[in-house]
Amino acid sequence: MSNDLNLCQFIGRAGKDAETRYTPSGDAIANFSIAVGWKGKDKEGTEWVRCSAFGKLGEICGQYITKGKQVYVAGRMNTRKWQDKDGQDRYTTEISVDRMQLLGGGEGEQRQAGKPAAKAAPTGGFDDDDLPDF
Repeated sequence: MSNDLNLCQFIGRAGKDAETRYTPSGDAIANFSIAVGWKGKDKEGTEWVRCSAFGKLGEICGQYITKGKQVYVAGRMNTRKWQDKDGQDRYTTEISVDRMQLLGGGEGEQRQAGKPAAKAAPTGGFDDDDLPDF
């Protein structure tokens, strides 16, 4: 049994609308990037985090993640190798999202999707039972 852990969690703002495409079998794949700010003792900055969501969650991300929207994502870090048009090897590191929650909206605007994780406290004036099943 391994003691390794591959779990990433980020809160950031979408840089543009999520782009959704479909596999030949009809499964959705949504790709988007979020800007995550950070502050250190003497400096601060922004990191761009690439994200991919698959299946029903991919459809939901494609529908609701729009430019500027604040979003929480959780998943595992994954690096893919691919070749560019010149045959050069390239690498892309991204988060394979298995949980997403839109943040920063007014009452009734918050949505939650993905695999169940630790229960979040109800927000926005509604109970967990009022959230739609995705």
